[in-house]
Amino acid sequence: FKDVPVIEVFVKPGDAVKPEDPLVTLESDKATMDVPAPSAGVVKELKVKVGDKVSEGSVILTLEAAGAAGKAEAKAEAAAPASAPQPSEAAPQPARGEAKQAPPEAPAPVDREAFKAAHASPSVRAFARELGVDLAKLKGTGPKERILQEDVQRYVKQALSGAAPSPAAGATTGAALGLLPWPQIDFTKFGAIESKPLSRIKKISGANLHRNWVMIPHVTNCDDADITELEAFRVQLNKENEKSGIKVTMLAFLIKACVAALKKFPDFNASLDGDNLVYKKYYNIGFAADTPNGLVVPVVKNADQKGVLAIAKEIGELSSKAREGKLGPTDMQGGCFSISSLGGIGGTYFTPIINAPEVAILGVCRSSTRPVWDGKQFAPRLILPLSLSYDHRVIDGATAARFNSFLAALLADMRRTVL
Repeated sequence: FKDVPVIEVFVKPGDAVKPEDPLVTLESDKATMDVPAPSAGVVKELKVKVGDKVSEGSVILTLEAAGAAGKAEAKAEAAAPASAPQPSEAAPQPARGEAKQAPPEAPAPVDREAFKAAHASPSVRAFARELGVDLAKLKGTGPKERILQEDVQRYVKQALSGAAPSPAAGATTGAALGLLPWPQIDFTKFGAIESKPLSRIKKISGANLHRNWVMIPHVTNCDDADITELEAFRVQLNKENEKSGIKVTMLAFLIKACVAALKKFPDFNASLDGDNLVYKKYYNIGFAADTPNGLVVPVVKNADQKGVLAIAKEIGELSSKAREGKLGPTDMQGGCFSISSLGGIGGTYFTPIINAPEVAILGVCRSSTRPVWDGKQFAPRLILPLSLSYDHRVIDGATAARFNSFLAALLADMRRTVL
């Protein structure tokens, strides 16, 4: 990366820091990220200030390592991350003289005992579990070879960047799946062309999407929800809360309804872990946000503990941060279930791709007024199309149909969410 601005400095000369304490915050056009201390020590010299721009290898500050008294000063130079901060990756390059991490091999089952024995803090362990990284395969760069968050990020970066042959790399040739090679065609024979490189965010998301589509047996169940009364209520709420600045969208009601459905059907609020199914007792709902820089999925945490107005406010705040490229990694972690809404664009039904390690995702399209028979006559009703993709290893078709039907009933009468 090059010329990434420093937007916040947390330390000054003389400050004592612990490993992984934030030193400065960098901001790219995609996201913000804190640069952590590589080890414990005392800040001797600060080499940047707010507004300065740093590039790969730039020195941010010097540290006098703890316990250096009576010896030649052992200074640790905190270098800027080796890739521009991204929602899904932000990993510093190894320092000079440091052995580069071996490229990750093909995915293999996590060795639970070795994972437990790895020298890493609880927060790093949680971070590794979130990304599906086996800590036993990493060599720590912290004090006494302690595994730091940057080591986990670097490992993931190598997997996504194609540093070694990987399933994502095989996608362009078909070799990874034993398929015929991808056709190599000289398109200029048929007319004028223009070739543009994929954006970085598409390269990153593309590898994840390809993995999820290939490794998860997707099935999509489609249904319709009558939201005539709910839409009228939403409009009324917005009029009542016009002065507060909170805009209630249908997404807020969808999140609340999905929480109730997840409680009734706990298999949807689970993740596969080898031969085990991990049931989550929390309800964090991600929603796809379309931004000029690409698609991101912010997460509304503990949605079961919030009302519709609070959820609507948080959606607005997260969406604003997404548009401004200020979402941090924690804003997009910990999701249990995702919603992809094309309501503002159009369409009817589609197959959203599950966001691993989740086991289901809900897709919604634009609502439309349709004639519906009420037993005596056709009446105009506002209908919302629902497309529920689920992991068939965890969820069977009948359960998925019941989930979607229950969700449609909740949206038809939100009073059911309090039962």
